[in-house]
Amino acid sequence: MIASGVRSLVLGALALGMATVSATAQDWPTRPIRFIVGAGVGGGTDIITRIIAQPLSELLGQPIYVENRQGAGNIVAASTLVNAPKDGYTAYMMNNSHGVSAALFKSMPYDSVGDFAMVSLTATAGLVLVTAPDFPAKDVKGLIAAAQAAPGKYNFASVGTGTTQHFSGELFCQLAGVDIKHIPYRGTPAAITALLSRDVQLTFELIQPVLGQIRSGDLRAVAVTSPQRDPMLPDVPTVAESGVPAFQVTSWYGLAFPSGTPRPIIDKMNAGLRDVLARAEVRKQLINLGATAQISTPEEMRQHIVNEIAKWGAVREKAGIAQQ
Repeated sequence: MIASGVRSLVLGALALGMATVSATAQDWPTRPIRFIVGAGVGGGTDIITRIIAQPLSELLGQPIYVENRQGAGNIVAASTLVNAPKDGYTAYMMNNSHGVSAALFKSMPYDSVGDFAMVSLTATAGLVLVTAPDFPAKDVKGLIAAAQAAPGKYNFASVGTGTTQHFSGELFCQLAGVDIKHIPYRGTPAAITALLSRDVQLTFELIQPVLGQIRSGDLRAVAVTSPQRDPMLPDVPTVAESGVPAFQVTSWYGLAFPSGTPRPIIDKMNAGLRDVLARAEVRKQLINLGATAQISTPEEMRQHIVNEIAKWGAVREKAGIAQQ
Protein backbone atom coordinates (compact mmCIF):
# COMPACT_ATOMS: atom_id res chain seq x y z
CA MET A 1 0.00 0.00 0.00
CA ILE A 2 2.80 2.40 0.95
CA ALA A 3 4.73 1.56 -2.20
CA SER A 4 1.61 2.04 -4.25
CA GLY A 5 1.00 5.38 -2.61
CA VAL A 6 4.56 6.55 -3.27
CA ARG A 7 4.26 5.45 -6.87
CA SER A 8 1.05 7.43 -7.24
CA LEU A 9 2.72 10.51 -5.77
CA VAL A 10 5.67 10.18 -8.14
CA LEU A 11 3.46 9.73 -11.19
CA GLY A 12 1.33 12.63 -10.07
CA ALA A 13 4.38 14.86 -9.70
CA LEU A 14 5.65 13.86 -13.14
CA ALA A 15 2.28 14.56 -14.70
CA LEU A 16 2.12 17.94 -12.98
CA GLY A 17 5.63 18.76 -14.20
CA MET A 18 4.78 17.79 -17.76
CA ALA A 19 1.59 19.83 -17.61
CA THR A 20 3.57 22.83 -16.35
CA VAL A 21 6.11 22.53 -19.18
CA SER A 22 3.28 22.16 -21.70
CA ALA A 23 1.49 25.22 -20.35
CA THR A 24 4.72 27.22 -20.35
CA ALA A 25 5.50 26.22 -23.93
CA GLN A 26 1.96 27.03 -25.03
CA ASP A 27 2.14 30.54 -23.55
CA TRP A 28 5.64 31.22 -24.89
CA PRO A 29 6.85 33.90 -25.33
CA THR A 30 5.77 36.08 -22.43
CA ARG A 31 8.94 38.19 -22.14
CA PRO A 32 11.86 39.41 -24.30
CA ILE A 33 14.03 36.94 -26.20
CA ARG A 34 17.81 37.17 -26.58
CA PHE A 35 19.53 36.24 -29.85
CA ILE A 36 23.27 35.63 -29.35
CA VAL A 37 25.56 36.33 -32.29
CA GLY A 38 29.22 35.32 -32.47
CA ALA A 39 30.19 38.31 -34.61
CA GLY A 40 30.61 42.03 -34.10
CA VAL A 41 28.00 44.68 -34.83
CA GLY A 42 27.82 45.29 -38.57
CA GLY A 43 29.18 41.87 -39.57
CA GLY A 44 27.24 39.64 -41.93
CA THR A 45 25.80 37.37 -39.23
CA ASP A 46 24.84 40.37 -37.12
CA ILE A 47 23.02 42.11 -39.97
CA ILE A 48 21.20 38.95 -41.07
CA THR A 49 20.10 38.33 -37.48
CA ARG A 50 18.72 41.87 -37.14
CA ILE A 51 16.92 41.66 -40.50
CA ILE A 52 15.09 38.56 -39.23
CA ALA A 53 14.67 39.63 -35.60
CA GLN A 54 12.61 42.76 -36.22
CA PRO A 55 9.63 41.20 -38.05
CA LEU A 56 9.91 38.06 -35.91
CA SER A 57 9.61 40.20 -32.78
CA GLU A 58 6.43 41.78 -34.13
CA LEU A 59 5.03 38.37 -35.02
CA LEU A 60 5.76 36.83 -31.60
CA GLY A 61 4.67 39.93 -29.70
CA GLN A 62 7.88 40.27 -27.67
CA PRO A 63 11.12 42.24 -28.11
CA ILE A 64 14.12 40.35 -29.50
CA TYR A 65 17.49 41.69 -28.42
CA VAL A 66 20.67 40.88 -30.36
CA GLU A 67 23.69 40.27 -28.13
CA ASN A 68 27.12 40.19 -29.76
CA ARG A 69 29.55 37.74 -28.14
CA GLN A 70 32.67 37.56 -30.31
CA GLY A 71 35.60 35.22 -29.92
CA ALA A 72 37.28 31.92 -30.83
CA GLY A 73 35.40 31.07 -34.00
CA ASN A 74 31.96 31.53 -32.39
CA ILE A 75 32.87 29.27 -29.46
CA VAL A 76 32.24 32.08 -26.95
CA ALA A 77 28.74 32.67 -28.33
CA ALA A 78 27.93 28.96 -28.54
CA SER A 79 29.13 28.38 -24.97
CA THR A 80 26.88 31.22 -23.78
CA LEU A 81 23.90 29.49 -25.33
CA VAL A 82 24.73 26.03 -23.99
CA ASN A 83 24.86 27.44 -20.45
CA ALA A 84 21.59 29.37 -20.80
CA PRO A 85 18.23 28.21 -19.39
CA LYS A 86 16.30 25.81 -21.62
CA ASP A 87 13.19 27.99 -21.65
CA GLY A 88 13.15 29.46 -25.16
CA TYR A 89 14.35 32.93 -24.16
CA THR A 90 17.94 32.54 -25.36
CA ALA A 91 18.75 31.51 -28.93
CA TYR A 92 21.95 31.48 -30.97
CA MET A 93 22.38 32.42 -34.62
CA MET A 94 24.91 29.88 -35.81
CA ASN A 95 26.92 30.25 -38.97
CA ASN A 96 29.34 28.05 -40.89
CA SER A 97 32.08 28.77 -38.33
CA HIS A 98 30.22 26.37 -36.03
CA GLY A 99 31.04 23.44 -38.29
CA VAL A 100 34.55 24.61 -39.16
CA SER A 101 35.44 25.09 -35.47
CA ALA A 102 34.20 21.60 -34.65
CA ALA A 103 36.55 20.24 -37.33
CA LEU A 104 39.50 22.42 -36.32
CA PHE A 105 39.56 22.21 -32.53
CA LYS A 106 40.52 18.99 -30.79
CA SER A 107 38.59 19.80 -27.63
CA MET A 108 35.38 21.84 -27.46
CA PRO A 109 33.51 23.06 -24.36
CA TYR A 110 30.32 21.52 -25.76
CA ASP A 111 29.01 18.88 -28.15
CA SER A 112 28.63 20.79 -31.43
CA VAL A 113 25.48 18.84 -32.31
CA GLY A 114 24.10 17.22 -29.16
CA ASP A 115 24.11 20.34 -26.96
CA PHE A 116 21.95 22.32 -29.38
CA ALA A 117 18.24 22.17 -30.17
CA MET A 118 18.21 23.16 -33.82
CA VAL A 119 15.31 25.34 -34.98
CA SER A 120 15.91 26.11 -38.65
CA LEU A 121 18.41 27.31 -41.19
CA THR A 122 17.70 30.95 -41.99
CA ALA A 123 19.96 31.99 -44.88
CA THR A 124 22.83 30.97 -47.11
CA ALA A 125 25.45 33.07 -48.89
CA GLY A 126 27.99 32.04 -51.48
CA LEU A 127 31.62 33.07 -51.65
CA VAL A 128 33.42 34.34 -54.71
CA LEU A 129 36.86 33.43 -56.05
CA VAL A 130 38.58 36.69 -56.96
CA THR A 131 41.93 37.64 -58.52
CA ALA A 132 43.61 40.89 -59.48
CA PRO A 133 42.31 42.10 -62.88
CA ASP A 134 45.67 41.53 -64.57
CA PHE A 135 46.07 37.92 -63.41
CA PRO A 136 46.72 35.91 -66.62
CA ALA A 137 44.11 33.22 -65.94
CA LYS A 138 40.64 34.58 -66.55
CA ASP A 139 38.62 31.50 -65.57
CA VAL A 140 38.84 28.43 -63.36
CA LYS A 141 40.23 26.16 -66.08
CA GLY A 142 42.96 28.70 -66.84
CA LEU A 143 43.78 29.03 -63.15
CA ILE A 144 44.06 25.26 -62.75
CA ALA A 145 46.27 24.98 -65.84
CA ALA A 146 48.58 27.75 -64.58
CA ALA A 147 48.82 26.21 -61.10
CA GLN A 148 49.50 22.72 -62.46
CA ALA A 149 52.25 24.09 -64.70
CA ALA A 150 54.00 25.74 -61.74
CA PRO A 151 53.25 23.87 -58.49
CA GLY A 152 53.76 26.05 -55.40
CA LYS A 153 54.22 29.25 -57.40
CA TYR A 154 50.87 30.80 -56.52
CA ASN A 155 49.37 31.78 -53.16
CA PHE A 156 45.84 32.27 -51.91
CA ALA A 157 44.89 34.64 -49.09
CA SER A 158 42.36 34.03 -46.34
CA VAL A 159 41.01 36.00 -43.41
CA GLY A 160 42.74 33.60 -41.01
CA THR A 161 43.70 29.96 -40.48
CA GLY A 162 40.70 27.74 -39.86
CA THR A 163 38.15 30.11 -41.42
CA THR A 164 35.64 29.16 -44.10
CA GLN A 165 37.67 31.20 -46.60
CA HIS A 166 40.80 29.20 -45.71
CA PHE A 167 39.05 25.84 -45.90
CA SER A 168 37.39 26.85 -49.20
CA GLY A 169 40.84 27.38 -50.70
CA GLU A 170 42.09 24.05 -49.36
CA LEU A 171 39.03 22.25 -50.74
CA PHE A 172 39.56 23.87 -54.14
CA CYS A 173 43.20 22.75 -54.22
CA GLN A 174 42.24 19.20 -53.24
CA LEU A 175 39.46 18.83 -55.81
CA ALA A 176 41.32 20.65 -58.62
CA GLY A 177 44.60 18.81 -57.96
CA VAL A 178 46.72 21.93 -57.60
CA ASP A 179 49.34 23.17 -55.15
CA ILE A 180 48.47 26.75 -54.18
CA LYS A 181 49.89 27.88 -50.85
CA HIS A 182 47.76 29.42 -48.12
CA ILE A 183 48.70 32.81 -46.65
CA PRO A 184 46.54 33.88 -43.68
CA TYR A 185 45.76 37.54 -42.94
CA ARG A 186 43.88 39.29 -40.17
CA GLY A 187 40.55 40.03 -41.78
CA THR A 188 39.13 40.85 -45.20
CA PRO A 189 40.76 44.30 -45.71
CA ALA A 190 44.26 42.87 -45.14
CA ALA A 191 43.63 39.89 -47.44
CA ILE A 192 42.28 42.11 -50.23
CA THR A 193 45.17 44.56 -49.83
CA ALA A 194 47.59 41.65 -50.28
CA LEU A 195 45.72 40.61 -53.41
CA LEU A 196 45.74 44.12 -54.88
CA SER A 197 49.46 44.48 -54.15
CA ARG A 198 50.05 41.10 -55.89
CA ASP A 199 51.51 39.48 -52.76
CA VAL A 200 48.94 36.72 -53.37
CA GLN A 201 47.15 35.73 -56.55
CA LEU A 202 43.65 34.78 -55.41
CA THR A 203 41.28 34.55 -52.48
CA PHE A 204 37.85 33.22 -51.60
CA GLU A 205 35.66 35.80 -49.88
CA LEU A 206 32.01 36.51 -49.13
CA ILE A 207 30.49 38.45 -52.02
CA GLN A 208 29.23 41.52 -50.20
CA PRO A 209 32.60 42.82 -48.87
CA VAL A 210 34.18 42.71 -52.35
CA LEU A 211 31.17 43.45 -54.55
CA GLY A 212 32.06 47.13 -54.99
CA GLN A 213 35.63 46.31 -56.06
CA ILE A 214 34.36 43.69 -58.51
CA ARG A 215 31.94 46.17 -60.08
CA SER A 216 34.62 48.89 -60.25
CA GLY A 217 37.05 46.50 -61.96
CA ASP A 218 39.62 46.52 -59.16
CA LEU A 219 39.01 42.80 -58.68
CA ARG A 220 38.04 40.08 -61.14
CA ALA A 221 35.32 37.64 -60.11
CA VAL A 222 36.38 34.28 -61.51
CA ALA A 223 33.66 32.04 -60.06
CA VAL A 224 31.17 31.76 -57.21
CA THR A 225 31.20 28.85 -54.79
CA SER A 226 27.45 28.28 -54.42
CA PRO A 227 25.59 25.48 -56.27
CA GLN A 228 23.81 28.06 -58.48
CA ARG A 229 24.90 31.42 -59.84
CA ASP A 230 24.47 34.28 -57.39
CA PRO A 231 21.84 36.96 -58.15
CA MET A 232 24.39 39.64 -57.21
CA LEU A 233 26.80 38.31 -59.88
CA PRO A 234 24.56 36.63 -62.46
CA ASP A 235 27.23 36.60 -65.19
CA VAL A 236 29.84 34.88 -63.01
CA PRO A 237 29.82 31.06 -63.32
CA THR A 238 29.99 28.66 -60.40
CA VAL A 239 33.19 26.76 -59.64
CA ALA A 240 31.24 23.55 -60.27
CA GLU A 241 30.19 24.52 -63.79
CA SER A 242 33.71 25.81 -64.49
CA GLY A 243 35.42 22.43 -64.29
CA VAL A 244 35.39 21.34 -60.62
CA PRO A 245 31.95 19.69 -60.38
CA ALA A 246 32.29 18.42 -56.80
CA PHE A 247 33.15 21.87 -55.40
CA GLN A 248 30.45 23.63 -53.42
CA VAL A 249 30.73 25.99 -50.44
CA THR A 250 28.10 28.21 -48.90
CA SER A 251 28.19 30.33 -45.81
CA TRP A 252 25.09 29.35 -43.84
CA TYR A 253 23.12 30.72 -40.90
CA GLY A 254 20.72 28.95 -38.58
CA LEU A 255 18.95 29.45 -35.25
CA ALA A 256 19.29 27.10 -32.28
CA PHE A 257 18.17 26.86 -28.66
CA PRO A 258 19.98 24.95 -25.90
CA SER A 259 19.37 21.21 -26.00
CA GLY A 260 16.41 20.33 -23.80
CA THR A 261 14.25 23.27 -24.87
CA PRO A 262 10.63 22.02 -25.12
CA ARG A 263 9.68 20.93 -28.64
CA PRO A 264 6.52 23.10 -28.75
CA ILE A 265 8.73 26.19 -28.34
CA ILE A 266 11.07 24.99 -31.08
CA ASP A 267 8.12 24.38 -33.39
CA LYS A 268 6.60 27.79 -32.65
CA MET A 269 9.89 29.54 -33.41
CA ASN A 270 10.28 27.47 -36.58
CA ALA A 271 6.79 28.54 -37.70
CA GLY A 272 7.66 32.16 -36.97
CA LEU A 273 10.83 31.93 -39.06
CA ARG A 274 8.89 30.34 -41.92
CA ASP A 275 6.46 33.25 -41.88
CA VAL A 276 9.16 35.93 -41.75
CA LEU A 277 11.49 34.36 -44.32
CA ALA A 278 8.62 34.02 -46.80
CA ARG A 279 8.07 37.80 -46.80
CA ALA A 280 9.20 39.60 -49.95
CA GLU A 281 10.71 42.54 -48.06
CA VAL A 282 12.83 40.26 -45.87
CA ARG A 283 14.01 38.19 -48.81
CA LYS A 284 14.94 41.39 -50.67
CA GLN A 285 16.96 42.70 -47.72
CA LEU A 286 18.85 39.41 -47.57
CA ILE A 287 19.55 39.44 -51.32
CA ASN A 288 20.92 42.98 -51.03
CA LEU A 289 23.30 41.60 -48.42
CA GLY A 290 24.39 38.80 -50.74
CA ALA A 291 22.34 36.13 -48.95
CA THR A 292 19.34 33.97 -49.80
CA ALA A 293 16.53 33.12 -47.40
CA GLN A 294 16.61 29.47 -46.35
CA ILE A 295 14.18 27.50 -44.19
CA SER A 296 14.39 23.95 -42.88
CA THR A 297 13.03 21.60 -40.28
CA PRO A 298 15.01 21.18 -37.05
CA GLU A 299 16.04 17.72 -38.23
CA GLU A 300 17.27 19.02 -41.59
CA MET A 301 19.36 21.68 -39.86
CA ARG A 302 20.85 19.09 -37.53
CA GLN A 303 21.83 16.86 -40.47
CA HIS A 304 23.27 19.84 -42.32
CA ILE A 305 25.60 20.57 -39.40
CA VAL A 306 26.61 16.92 -39.09
CA ASN A 307 27.49 16.95 -42.79
CA GLU A 308 29.43 20.23 -42.48
CA ILE A 309 31.54 18.94 -39.59
CA ALA A 310 32.37 15.77 -41.53
CA LYS A 311 33.14 17.73 -44.71
CA TRP A 312 35.52 20.22 -43.09
CA GLY A 313 37.09 17.54 -40.92
CA ALA A 314 38.04 15.63 -44.06
CA VAL A 315 39.43 18.80 -45.69
CA ARG A 316 41.51 19.62 -42.59
CA GLU A 317 42.90 16.11 -42.40
CA LYS A 318 43.80 15.91 -46.09
CA ALA A 319 45.43 19.36 -45.98
CA GLY A 320 47.54 18.30 -43.00
CA ILE A 321 46.20 21.07 -40.76
CA ALA A 322 46.80 20.09 -37.17
CA GLN A 323 43.88 20.28 -34.77
CA GLN A 324 44.29 23.08 -32.28
